[in-house]
Formats: sequence, C-alpha cells, structure tokens
Amino acid sequence: MNFQIRPAKISDLPEIMQIYNQEIKTGLATWNSQLKTLDDYQHWFLELEQNQFPIFVVEEISTHAIAGYADYSSFRAINGYKQTVEHSVYIDPTYARQGLGKRLMLKLVEHAQQQGVHVMVAAIDHENAASIYLHQQLGFKQTGYMPQVGQKFGVWRDLVFMQLNFDGSPTSLHEG
Repeated sequence: MNFQIRPAKISDLPEIMQIYNQEIKTGLATWNSQLKTLDDYQHWFLELEQNQFPIFVVEEISTHAIAGYADYSSFRAINGYKQTVEHSVYIDPTYARQGLGKRLMLKLVEHAQQQGVHVMVAAIDHENAASIYLHQQLGFKQTGYMPQVGQKFGVWRDLVFMQLNFDGSPTSLHEG
C-alpha cells in the first residue's frame, strides 16, 4: 500500500473521529472515556486552524482511507508556554506496524521546527512501550514520570512525559 501525508480537511473529520473513538473504547493512548461527536471534532479542527496549529492525516492513496492522524497544540494555556507544544498521533489499528506513526511524527517535528517551536512534549501511558520507543528513536528524552495520575477502564494509570528540544539544549544533545 502507498500512503501520503497531507494537511487534514474538514471532510476527514468522520474518519478521524472514528479512529479516536475506537481508541477511547479499547486503547490506552488516550485516557478519555467519553466518545467524541462530529460537532466536537469540528470545533477542535477550527480551534487548531485559528491558532495555526497543524493536523496531518496519512491517507492510503488508492482508497483515500485515513489510516491515522497527528496534531499538536498548546502545551498549557499560559503565555509563558507559547513555544511549547504537546502532540498526539493516532493510527487506525488496521494500519498498525507499517511505520505510519513514525512518518506522522517526522512530519510534526519538521513542522514544529519550521514554526519556531522550542519544545515538543509527549504524554504517554507507561505501558505504551512502542510509543516510548518511537519517541526515543526520534530523539525525545523522558523528563517526567507521574504515577497514578489518571484512570482508564477503572485502573490507575502512570504517565510518562517525554520531550524534544529544538535549540541544542542539554536535553536534545546528551543521552539521559
């Protein structure tokens, strides 16, 4: 299968919503437990657009199926964090283990660098070894571990924070 990465369009939102809602129902990549509606996604899409934050999709070229998506937005809503972003990447399980998450991550990193972002932050469930490994491959360093800060499926979950600095600071230059 051949894939392309492109900016998301509003017409992609039903497929994006389906990917995310499936993760809500069955996975640990989000600790959200309430399914999202198309209205939720339209508001989210417009908010990202208004704040000039990206959302990319990876599309199977022959079928135009959306295999996954990635975005980043403000890390915190406080002015002092304006050059720090937190990202998300979700892949439809049908397309797992084809390197699409890595391709989307590389696109996000490239975009962030072009936009003058200082730090990208990842918040990852501690049991998501594949995501932690992928982030390590891309130069992210673990900078935090927060035990039992959230719940999913009635179980307390631990959160791993990883970050990538773009300015040549010690976090991005040295193995931790």
